Amino acid sequence: MARVYNFSAGPAVLPEEVLQQAANEMLDYEGCGMSVMEMSHRSPEFTKIITEAEQDLRDLLDIPDNYKVLFLQGGDSLIFASLFQNLATNGKADYIVTGSWSKKALKEGQILGDVKVVASGEDDNFSRIPDLSDLDIRDDASFVYMCENETIHGNRIHELPNTKGHVLVADQSSMFLSEPVDVSKYGLIHAGAQKNVGPSGVQIVIVREDLIPDDLPGVPTMLRLKTQADAGSLYNTPPCYGIYVCGLVFKWIKELGGLEAMKERNEAKAKLLYDFLDQSELFKGTVVPEDRSIMNVPFVTGDAELDKKFIAEATEAGFANIKGHRSVGGMRASIYNAMPIEGVQALVDFMSEFEANNK
Repeated sequence: MARVYNFSAGPAVLPEEVLQQAANEMLDYEGCGMSVMEMSHRSPEFTKIITEAEQDLRDLLDIPDNYKVLFLQGGDSLIFASLFQNLATNGKADYIVTGSWSKKALKEGQILGDVKVVASGEDDNFSRIPDLSDLDIRDDASFVYMCENETIHGNRIHELPNTKGHVLVADQSSMFLSEPVDVSKYGLIHAGAQKNVGPSGVQIVIVREDLIPDDLPGVPTMLRLKTQADAGSLYNTPPCYGIYVCGLVFKWIKELGGLEAMKERNEAKAKLLYDFLDQSELFKGTVVPEDRSIMNVPFVTGDAELDKKFIAEATEAGFANIKGHRSVGGMRASIYNAMPIEGVQALVDFMSEFEANNK
C-alpha cells in the first residue's frame, strides 16, 4: 500500500528519509550488532546518539551556553505541573490563555498555586490572539506562561508578549523547529516531540540554568529539573529510541539548510492552503488571518453533515487524519516540517474538486 498524506496533529508525519534510515538501522545500529531499542542507555553507542542529538539541537537553535537541554518523559501534561513546581518560587504565575493547551497548563497551575489569567481569547472561541502589549502582570509573578502555537485551535502568537521583565515560559510543541527562534528571550521552552520533531514519548525542555532550583522540598525527585539537568537526561532510562529518531530529524533539518530554510518551506505550504481557503466559497478558516498558525490549519464548511462527507471522502482518497479536534469540529490539516508541499497541493486540489461537486 502506498503511503498516505498524513495530516495528523500528533503523533504526526515524519520525514521519509528519517524513517528509511531508522528502518535500515533497525537490526544493527552502525555495526554494533543490535538495535537502538535494545542497547543500554549507558553504552558508548547511546552516549554518542544523545550527545550528537543535543549538539545538533543546540546548533539549529543557536542555544546559549547558559541553557540546559533536557530529553524527558511525561509529555506536556506532566511538564505543565513540574515547570510550575520548579519555576514558581513563590507559588505565583500569570498565564496567557489562547486555546486548549494553555487552558490545560493553567489548570495544573491552579492545582499547585496562585495563578492569574492576564489575557484570554476564549470569548472569541480562540479565533484570535488577544492584545499582549500591555498585560496586567503581577509584580511578584514568577513567570508568564503561553502556548505559542495552539495545535487544536490553529492560532499562533506571532509577536511575543510584553512580560515587563518577567520570565517567559512557552509551550512550542506544534511549532518546534519550524522556524528560527531567539532562545534568549525565554526562560524555558518545552515541546513534545510527537508533533513536529519525532515519535511520541520524548519531551524536550530548554531551560536557563539560573532558573533551575537547587532544592525543592516536597517535590518528587523525578519532577525536579535539576535531577535530569545534572544527569544529562540520564538519571533514569530515557526514551532511547525516540531520542534517536529526534536526532535523525535534527540532522535532516540541518541537511536541508537549517531553520531559515524550514521556515521558507513551511510558509510556502501554509500560503498555498490559506490562499485557497480565502477564495473558497465553501471552505472557511476558523482563525483571523493575522493570528493563523502555519503548522495547524483548522477549517469548516459551515455544515456539519457536509464536513462529515468531506472527511469520509478525503480519507478514502488518501488524506489521513483530516478530521478536526472534537472541541472545534470541522477539519484540520497539520502541515508540519515533514509534510511535503506536494501533499498540501494534493489536498487543495481535492478540496477544489469537492467544492465543485457540492455547491
